[in-house]
Amino acid sequence: MSPSVYRLTGPIGATGTLGLIVLQADETIEQDFRRILPAPDPALYVSRIPSGADLNPDTIAAMEHDLPRAAALFPGAAAFDVVGYACTSGTTLIGPARVRALVQGACTARDVADPLTAARAALRTLGVGAIALVSPYIAPVAGPVRRAFEASGHPVTATVSFGEEVESRVARIDPASIRAAALEAGAAPGTEAVFLSCTNLRTFDVIDDLEAALGLPVISSNQALAWYMMRAIGLSCPAGAPGRLFRARS
Repeated sequence: MSPSVYRLTGPIGATGTLGLIVLQADETIEQDFRRILPAPDPALYVSRIPSGADLNPDTIAAMEHDLPRAAALFPGAAAFDVVGYACTSGTTLIGPARVRALVQGACTARDVADPLTAARAALRTLGVGAIALVSPYIAPVAGPVRRAFEASGHPVTATVSFGEEVESRVARIDPASIRAAALEAGAAPGTEAVFLSCTNLRTFDVIDDLEAALGLPVISSNQALAWYMMRAIGLSCPAGAPGRLFRARS
């Protein structure tokens, strides 16, 4: 039997090709990206990285060694416009520059994104200085995130943390509890915005309500990362995307 004649076509993502490296225990960020990315384009590919049952400085440090292997699992023929490492605390402890180098050394990524870099860019776009921080984690994990924002010129007026160490429980934190923590943090004097840290927190359904209640921008890790990656490939604000950030002019 003679082989049938065929032709090759271009990549699936006509408007862009995105990659997302997601923590093994994360149940939230993929769902959030699906909510706001237009279907079927751009193309979105997801790889998982071992993250440990508990999130602490030691398990985060281990992710630095696993990051190249996770990036190498993306399709080799795909030319990625942006690959996002979806861990705020991991980026903080590993460092955005190191994350970029590890990812680009293992896959074809024109750009690399992370929640910390994306959040800083979002704050600049919104003209925000001082922020209040909400974190699900214990102090040794939440503390470096606070210091990273302060080092980039964003004083932290208050930090409210749930003190959780078991990663599988983070996705189960009730959005109403997140809302209450954000209202508490956002009430601190001098606060100009609230940042909801962690890609596993279910924040999308409370951002608009919080902004109305506080009269301030509210930014979450997933919202900022999606906004940053979409902006990198020229995608405009999708209908129903949460928060002032998606309506802001760069």
